[in-house]
Amino acid sequence: MNNPIDKVKSALLAMQRNPWEQGVAAQAFLELGEDELVILMAKEAAYRQDSKGRLGALYNDPGVTDPASNGEAVLTAYRMTGEPAFKTAADRMLDFLLNHAPRTPKGILYHIMDKPQVWVDSFYMGPPFLAAAGQLQEAVKQVEGFRELLWDNSAILFSHIWDEGTQSFARRDFWGVGNGWAAAGMTRVLRMLPPELEVDRQRLIGYVKDLLDGCLTHLRSDGLFHDVIDKRETFIETNLSQMLAYTIYRGLKGGWLPVSFQPYADRMRQAAHKKVDNYGLVQGVCGAPSFDRPGVAPEGQAFFLLMEAAYLAFSS
Repeated sequence: MNNPIDKVKSALLAMQRNPWEQGVAAQAFLELGEDELVILMAKEAAYRQDSKGRLGALYNDPGVTDPASNGEAVLTAYRMTGEPAFKTAADRMLDFLLNHAPRTPKGILYHIMDKPQVWVDSFYMGPPFLAAAGQLQEAVKQVEGFRELLWDNSAILFSHIWDEGTQSFARRDFWGVGNGWAAAGMTRVLRMLPPELEVDRQRLIGYVKDLLDGCLTHLRSDGLFHDVIDKRETFIETNLSQMLAYTIYRGLKGGWLPVSFQPYADRMRQAAHKKVDNYGLVQGVCGAPSFDRPGVAPEGQAFFLLMEAAYLAFSS
């Protein structure tokens, strides 16, 4: 098994996964064209759907938007198999987001059930599923709402957590992986917006370009970033490079990013490849389960695969 994709994939399948980790893994297999794995991942997410409709739920997980990351795979599994259980599961997830999930007074989704907080992670978890489920305007609305609360126009980066209850940041830091979630999430939405929403599409393209510019200012000579992007005292982290390389390759393939971004993507991809060990584990990402130190994590594995899928699509 010399192909790094195969080794990384095997390592990912061996890992325990929380709701969003199941979702991002399923999305990686979806973009790699691994149809049987997508169906199997979707089945497991549907099996573990809770009474609220949240897919892939484990125990008392507080996630509001995280479970929705499974939605694209579930919808795809329904299209591939015609099994009604998949449609029912996707419909229940959508109903939760649209009608029952806690929100700000302006209708922007909170990230967790037990605190009135908006997290940058939600860019990736909620809007792509909303778009895939046909709720295009709601997907755009959520992107706009997250950006309004979390974007720092001076740093050209996203802060991590806004607390609506205190009207202040619970975490103002420009967390690297969080900015990666935003870049990749908006990219996934962009790929689903139809021509009749071209104005929205162009606005989101501008958001992604701005974010890439803000992040790449802090790219290290080794092709990696610090965990908090603008704080050199924080540890050197791998996953943001994979997430931004994914974003750039998809943007190049889609014709909405200029070719001047390609050298950055290539450099970050090469850096990520150097982090894959003999077992296929991508080392140096925000490590599960606490994500406050370098280690390994399902999302780091999945984004290596997403990066490679985007690279293969671009270079074919």
